[in-house]
Amino acid sequence: MKSTRNLLRAVLAVITVSFSVSGFAQTAAPSHDGMSGMKHGTTAHADAPSNAAFEAADESMMSRMSDVQYTGNADRDFVAHMIPHHEGAVEMAKVELKYGKDAKLRELAKDIIAAQEKEIAFMKQWLATHPAHK
Repeated sequence: MKSTRNLLRAVLAVITVSFSVSGFAQTAAPSHDGMSGMKHGTTAHADAPSNAAFEAADESMMSRMSDVQYTGNADRDFVAHMIPHHEGAVEMAKVELKYGKDAKLRELAKDIIAAQEKEIAFMKQWLATHPAHK
């Protein structure tokens, strides 16, 4: 009887610690729910003109991505979702070119635009030449 009671106390202690730790992990860990909303807190420079431009690019990209319906064809779904993702990268790079000051980041933005536009053209051409069936 005493060993059963001790065993029950040990099990309850483990359960209590497990719930405490999992509760702590849920409240202490940052949320990483994909790109939902793309807002990552407020800033001291909330009125910076680049903020509105980045938010518009984020919202446009997320809206276009969520408009794409899955077909069950992994190749087609990948390409269909990557197009608006890449278009969003181009939009964000253009914001960097408009507002950014760092020469290396501006050069990176130019490289991103060139690379992403080339990939977008390839993906659009691929979609046009591959039927929607599985």
